[in-house]
Amino acid sequence: MEIEKAEALLKQCSLRVTRPRLAVLSAIESTPHSDAAAIVSAVREKIGTVSTQAVYDVLSTFVDTNLARRIAMPNGAARYELETGDHHHHIVCRDCGSIHDVDDPGIGTPLTAGAEHGFQIENVEVTYWGTCAACQTA
Repeated sequence: MEIEKAEALLKQCSLRVTRPRLAVLSAIESTPHSDAAAIVSAVREKIGTVSTQAVYDVLSTFVDTNLARRIAMPNGAARYELETGDHHHHIVCRDCGSIHDVDDPGIGTPLTAGAEHGFQIENVEVTYWGTCAACQTA
């Protein structure tokens, strides 16, 4: 990610521009769907010493400000990607855990679901589970 673009994203979210934040943004953009451990490794390669807690704090801040999306994985570590606002879904291989983006096929829960209970739906997350081509041939 270009440093100017990364700085602009942080400022749009009213966040201070720091080396760890820039490095985390770069790591998420270059390898979307990574878990925190992979992001920590990428950040350390880029800027040197940084605590694991600092990276977790940055990830939490990014999720809280809608700069990144946290993808909860049952029986596994959460994964992270930059928030694109396109409401895409994910497909996950049950064998190797690879994740890919899937466009909304238009059959998802409408954003008006739950209105009878007083809810205003902001986002719908769908995860498709299957076996990827590489695992099928293995």
